[in-house]
Amino acid sequence: MNLSQRPELVVKGNLVDAERVTPDGWLAIAGGKIIGSGSGKAPEAEQVIDAHGKWILPGVIDGQVHSGSQANQEGLGWASRAAAAGGITVMVDMPYDDPEPVASRALLEAKIAEVERDCHVDVALFGTLNPTYGFDAAAGLIEGGVCAFKFSTFEATPGRFPRVDEDDLMHAFQLIAPTGLACAVHNQMQELTRKNIQRMIEAGDTGWDAFMRAHTPLIENLATALIYEMGAESGARAHAVHVSTSRGFELYRMYQQAGYPVSIETCVQYLMLNHEQHTRQFGAKTKHYPPIRPQAETELLWSHIAQGNCTFVSSDHVSWGLERKGDANVFKNASGGPGLETLLPALWTGCEQHGIAPTTVAQLLCRNPARHFLLDDRKGGFDIGMDADFVILKPEHYRFDPANSLSAVKWSAFEGMEFSVRVETTYCRGQAVFTDGHIVNSPGTGQFLRPHAAKGEGQ
Repeated sequence: MNLSQRPELVVKGNLVDAERVTPDGWLAIAGGKIIGSGSGKAPEAEQVIDAHGKWILPGVIDGQVHSGSQANQEGLGWASRAAAAGGITVMVDMPYDDPEPVASRALLEAKIAEVERDCHVDVALFGTLNPTYGFDAAAGLIEGGVCAFKFSTFEATPGRFPRVDEDDLMHAFQLIAPTGLACAVHNQMQELTRKNIQRMIEAGDTGWDAFMRAHTPLIENLATALIYEMGAESGARAHAVHVSTSRGFELYRMYQQAGYPVSIETCVQYLMLNHEQHTRQFGAKTKHYPPIRPQAETELLWSHIAQGNCTFVSSDHVSWGLERKGDANVFKNASGGPGLETLLPALWTGCEQHGIAPTTVAQLLCRNPARHFLLDDRKGGFDIGMDADFVILKPEHYRFDPANSLSAVKWSAFEGMEFSVRVETTYCRGQAVFTDGHIVNSPGTGQFLRPHAAKGEGQ
């Protein structure tokens, strides 16, 4: 053992990173950074956390969080509490805030100020472009430190979450390509969606199962192909968010194998929830864009997870109040749900159930999103010099109860699901954030994260 300095903190337990599991391992920490790791006899330190028999993972990076979609509902600070309770040390927050998306430097700076005032964990931010501020706003957003851009082929909300026409989307891709930042796109064909919904409403077909049937796999797959083809044409890093179909992964593999810098993401709800059981049970609480698919499709997604075909997994968290989820007409309800606290335990449980190694969890929730958002110089692993972000998982079977949630809302489509691990402790940059069911650091301890320059870029 050859440490550069005496550790301030040593954590002992079963280390899990993207490459290996180290039974009875240890991490040595000083100045908020990892200064060493190993197995067997641990070095002495001022403070020792003995997590023998428990799992120690790098802090989770949730690559899709919507903390500001409902005005005066949650916000970054409150969301960061739920994140810490879920083992998440980096939230990557989407730009579609109510009432106005983050499409200008001034709006970005205001959001950074919110991070630095209110947050308990670290935060990276998406930007977007819209007609109000125009394409010229891209330079200010890039200079201001966005880690990626987000667009949509579908208008979820006029103004806040608009559809971007194909020619404008292509222009945006061309603008962003030289920076090396990812261009993430909501993959849903608008006209097909609207025609299907209109036909079903006219027929009175608006019950619990109507949403999935209205949003056919074709609606999603055509948009996914469009995103990747625009990436191929522009040279941009094209990223399809929340992919729920096996065909979407096949399209991704086709472009990846052809050498294009594409990436793909699914959300844990598409892996762990299914239409036949959970949508029947919870109705509009499971309403997401895209919809929760049948069990047969979820199992196909698991095959892609097992084969290493997924870039990362996210929560797509949004804390809608239940008043936005209670209409008998499923089409009138808001889309999305809370997910910060269930991302890690649900994915870990699902991997266990499918015989997939814990290292895969660390790849999909830690290393890969860190690389994707250009944060891997300090986040996503246990290498020397990286931020001492880690979560301690206790092996324990229990049923998830959202009544105990630290989120802004106390409901979940994961209610009653049995998980095999519980988040016991979350540390960010060597400091405790969450332990024994409580937030233990102060608002404003979290930091805004800027991406490092892409390889070959001088930005």
